[in-house]
Amino acid sequence: MRVAMLAPISWRVPPRDYGPWERVVSLLTEGLVERGIDVTLFATADSITQARLAAVCPHPYSENPEIDPKVWECLHIAACFERAGEFDLIHNHFDFLPLSYSRLVRTPILTTIHGFSSERIVPVYEKYNGRSHYVSISDSDRHPKLDYIATIHHGIPPEEFTLRRERGEYLLFFGRIHPDKGAAEAIEVARRAGRKLVIAGIIQDEQYFRREVEPWIDNDRVRYIGSIGPEQRNEVLGRAEALLHLINFHEPFGLSVIEAMACGTPVIARWLGSMPEIVKHFETGFIVDHIDEAVAAVELIGEIDRTHTSRYVRENLSRQRMVEKYIKVYQEISRPESVKTQVNFQSIIRKKR
Repeated sequence: MRVAMLAPISWRVPPRDYGPWERVVSLLTEGLVERGIDVTLFATADSITQARLAAVCPHPYSENPEIDPKVWECLHIAACFERAGEFDLIHNHFDFLPLSYSRLVRTPILTTIHGFSSERIVPVYEKYNGRSHYVSISDSDRHPKLDYIATIHHGIPPEEFTLRRERGEYLLFFGRIHPDKGAAEAIEVARRAGRKLVIAGIIQDEQYFRREVEPWIDNDRVRYIGSIGPEQRNEVLGRAEALLHLINFHEPFGLSVIEAMACGTPVIARWLGSMPEIVKHFETGFIVDHIDEAVAAVELIGEIDRTHTSRYVRENLSRQRMVEKYIKVYQEISRPESVKTQVNFQSIIRKKR
């Protein structure tokens, strides 16, 4: 099977530091190549892959202000679809924009929906619902107006993460510094629990950082270590007592959550979005509703078996399992008659309702 893997161009594949969509694309691409799938990766020219690399954009636009996102996104997507006849499948990880090209080619298209940035983009997904096959990254992120061929949770390579059985040294916030991700809530929980806090991640909302986070940074009780790459990720996650993931939005997945658990580090997460699908309450961490419950959960961290937490990820959320599930979807799409009949049938039922 010949697969065109269409990646975003905001960051390199794999990303140097931040870039969750690009990281998933890299993990999936390399896993498919190892399984003997012929993959052409459409990504930035500085990307690193065992697949064939097809690139028109020299650098990620989030790293180079001279790269105009609109111009290079158009050129990038067009480069893939102009070669559509060379492939058995186009796997789109670029959000909704490539769907507008989908009726111009005959090649089957699979779109992994990494989340909905706004309800305003849903009409595009609706319009091409019968043309592209959709994969959700969690059951919680499925939109009621769309049909899906599968839900496939992200998977990570367990060998990149070291199980640390001993209790950690600090609480950890690992993610974008943005109101959605709950950095201020993490600071509050650490303060009330009497724990040190390490904050890692890119500053996505400068005003929020200056107002809610920076005043608490003293390099003793609260430390900010910036955005960290693969070399540091294993150590920072593994040495934590718990990951605080007190999100304020319905997060579609959350790679840092399973990366922490792969190290044996329990997660204290808010009951929103995909968190109940990923974190097993009282087994790999705690699902909480508010700050008081999060503070109480910190005192119960010792009840969580770090070895069991790591094993859960290795058995259920590995890259190998993710790759196997995508291969099954690829095989199903190669039998388009049965899939299209199912999609049309579901659409008819929804209209009647």
